[in-house]
Amino acid sequence: MTLTDRAIRAAKPKDRPYKLTDTESLYLYVSTSGARLWRMNYQFDQKQRTISYGSYPQVTLAEAREKNRSSRRLLENEIDPMEHRKQEKKTKQLARKNTFDANAKDFVKMLEREGRSEATLNKIEWLMKMVRPHIGDRPISEITAPEALSLLRMVEKADKLETARRLRSTMGRIFRHAIASGHADKDPTAALKGVIATPDVQSHPAITDPKKLGPLLRAIDACDGYKPVRSGLRLLPILFPRPGELRLAHWDEFDLEAMIWCIPAGRMKMRRPHKVPLPHQVLDILEELRTVTGHCDLVFPQIRNQKRSMSDGTMNAALKRIGYTSDEVTPHGFRATAATLLNESGLWHPDAIERQLSHQENNQSRRPYARSEHWDERIRMMQWWADYLDDLKKDV
Repeated sequence: MTLTDRAIRAAKPKDRPYKLTDTESLYLYVSTSGARLWRMNYQFDQKQRTISYGSYPQVTLAEAREKNRSSRRLLENEIDPMEHRKQEKKTKQLARKNTFDANAKDFVKMLEREGRSEATLNKIEWLMKMVRPHIGDRPISEITAPEALSLLRMVEKADKLETARRLRSTMGRIFRHAIASGHADKDPTAALKGVIATPDVQSHPAITDPKKLGPLLRAIDACDGYKPVRSGLRLLPILFPRPGELRLAHWDEFDLEAMIWCIPAGRMKMRRPHKVPLPHQVLDILEELRTVTGHCDLVFPQIRNQKRSMSDGTMNAALKRIGYTSDEVTPHGFRATAATLLNESGLWHPDAIERQLSHQENNQSRRPYARSEHWDERIRMMQWWADYLDDLKKDV
């Protein structure tokens, strides 16, 4: 006999508990207090067991039957429904702890162990601040592509296309890290490739006219203030590294006798160690700077905390103080200055210039040939370049 809602509502408590049976072993247990509980008795592994589906009317007759059918399907597949329920509960509890934010923090810790720069870690934290209020506490395995897209659209609508692109990339790296750690089984950002508008590529402002470069170099030499900042500004046009590669430099990377600066892979954009030949002008600057910061590990420490390197904006601010805005020149722009004028000189092999810039060859067929270090030519080129800059400073 099957149960009806009318029969259930009419069930009153008695001196002893009793059952109202339904189909497929489902029954309603009516206690002496009047509580009405959905249950099913079953045998598994030669043991008698009882599974409960909740109380009526919170769980309706139709809902109880569906829960019961699910249990019987598990039994048909030789799965204990009570153990299955316990495992599902554990999985959900783990998922609640296994949030996007928890995996993001674990990803950042991995980058710290790899020796990634402070600037890189700060950029990731800046991006995560955009994400955290929306999906930070969500189980990472439950986040969908539409959810990720809605976040990117918010950034995109603010006309921050490059930020949206970087956010998608960073979120993808966190999802893939979670997959490798066994915390997720998919990367929802993979489906979003090409969905966000492509940002216009903007070059770093740079001075490539020799007649304008000379006055800038003279202004740098004439600037006063904190010596590490002035020294950093003097080194940027001569060595043309990425600004972060210079700002975060340690004294033990410089071999002044061999006239080489060895930048570790962890600080390089291409994740490969990079060697920079040092012209004699650079040795003079470093020897002078060593009297100020030689007792520190960092070559360019902050003025108030010598265990931390100068910030990203310090040299930009210094350029502004000597009369050059970020619309005219930036620390990164010295790379474009060197690339342009070295190529225009016609004296140096393009591969030697590219290798000194630590650029990766985009042409796949040329990569095997581009692996050559061109070291001897780079030594001559870097000294020629430093001498050339000196000549520009004299040409008033």
